[in-house]
Amino acid sequence: MSRPCRALLAGLLLAATGCARAEVLDGWVTRVSDGDTLWLAPLREDGRRGRPIKLRLVGLDAPERCQAHGEAARTALAGWVLKQRVRVDRGAQDVYGRPLVTLRLAGEDLGARLVREGHAWSARYRDDPGPYAREEAAARAARRGLFADPAAERPRDFRQRHGPCPSEASPP
Repeated sequence: MSRPCRALLAGLLLAATGCARAEVLDGWVTRVSDGDTLWLAPLREDGRRGRPIKLRLVGLDAPERCQAHGEAARTALAGWVLKQRVRVDRGAQDVYGRPLVTLRLAGEDLGARLVREGHAWSARYRDDPGPYAREEAAARAARRGLFADPAAERPRDFRQRHGPCPSEASPP
């Protein structure tokens, strides 16, 4: 089994057994890289902002920045959270070392909102439709965002065909 598959399986097993401990962080969003990746300056105990950390939203997959609908997903997320104080529930890490998080603004799960508004797919694993399957079904039925495009391509398939988008510089 490949390293990414082992890491994914380990994360899923931890989450399924309840062994994974979620850490709650409050902080300010300093940058939004794409529709499912952002930088958070955590609130330190002394009330100041800590050094920004790169986070990946869990449970969804937004288009790549260089892919159709990618800029719309990034713009939507940035419009909601850039320079805003948010809360994240931090769990496991992905294969790239980014903490996987659920992002909340005023109590709202913004991953659910991204999918519901047609900016991302619910993350699937084998036969599991993912945590935001209802939101995706509603967005598909209403033909919102990327679900209005019959040629919309899942990011994983896009990366397999085209490779990754050119990378960005480090956070500000």
